[in-house]
Amino acid sequence: MHPEIACPRCGSPVNPNIPTCPNCGINLTLAAIIVTEESIAATHLEPSGAPITPEIFVPRLGEILLEKKVIRQSDLHRALDVSKKLNSENRPRLLGQILLDLKLIDRETLDEVVTQQILQLQTALQRANTLLEKRVQERTQELQHALNKLAELSKMKSNFISSISHELRTPLTHLKGYLDLISDGSLGPLTDEQTTAMDILSRSESRLEQLIEDLIRFSLAVRDEFTLHQGPIDIGGVIHSAVMQSTRHAKEKDLLLSASVEEKLPLVEGDQEKLTWVVLQLLDNGIKFNKHEGEVSIAAKLVEGKVVISVTDTGIGIPADRFDEIFDAFHQLDSADSRHYGGTGLGLALVRRIVEAHGSLVRVESQIGKGSRFEFALSPKK
Repeated sequence: MHPEIACPRCGSPVNPNIPTCPNCGINLTLAAIIVTEESIAATHLEPSGAPITPEIFVPRLGEILLEKKVIRQSDLHRALDVSKKLNSENRPRLLGQILLDLKLIDRETLDEVVTQQILQLQTALQRANTLLEKRVQERTQELQHALNKLAELSKMKSNFISSISHELRTPLTHLKGYLDLISDGSLGPLTDEQTTAMDILSRSESRLEQLIEDLIRFSLAVRDEFTLHQGPIDIGGVIHSAVMQSTRHAKEKDLLLSASVEEKLPLVEGDQEKLTWVVLQLLDNGIKFNKHEGEVSIAAKLVEGKVVISVTDTGIGIPADRFDEIFDAFHQLDSADSRHYGGTGLGLALVRRIVEAHGSLVRVESQIGKGSRFEFALSPKK
């Protein structure tokens, strides 16, 4: 029975003949190599240390020599006593050299034992490397399979959204047509109560139409069918038009909606329809997530050769560590059980895609309970 040794990692006693520590699981062969490397480093750092020889790569040399019956237990104790004495005198010597000096072993036998042990350590290291490479390959294949599956599911989701959205368009068109006929009196006069009801229905239809259009835009973007129709844009005109369209929504919440456009802004290059949608979406978010009698402002100015558009609100704010989440599709920060605000969660996801397609980025600044600011820059038309 072999004496136990201390595990290099956790210090618990282990049988030197078992491959791993039962307490922490470390590979004892590899651990021995690590300990040996640390010994080499210590030798380099100590000017009076023992010279570097192949023996330094072999841990537990005395134990190995006992196993091979090259020396006796009394010989090992004698050599260890000499080693302790030399260490106390700051004259450290390797155990093999001490055994040679005491003529308890010859150089040929020592070199043979050291060489065998180094080869065994090298073989163990090669096996460990081979096993590690195999595990890395297996994990890489698993990850690739997962990525392929995710891409497939994403494509299926996009196709489903596109198909459903287009199918919803047809009955919605019929619904909108008849609502218009009823509202303008083409199918007969309406009472005051019916007129109020028709106004509510018309607004709901418009909201549903907008949601469907957002779904279609998103499905096109995901399938890389997202194209820009570039042209010169008067960004001031876009902003004033968007503010006019958002005024009614702001008044319903008693919000102050304002615009500030710097004079003589240069025309920008981009897709006017999509950028108008971006501005409307940012205004809509500023209104939707605002507090009663709050404020929403939009501004455009020239900064370092770029036209910078910003939308600022006094709403609920966004946690700083969750800025990236607000741009995830079908995602809102409030939980499903406590959602106080409507929407599909597509608005900002599409905003980011459209802005990035114009070679820009959406910047976010926000404080909880104080409001948020969304900003992006556009290049002037050349």
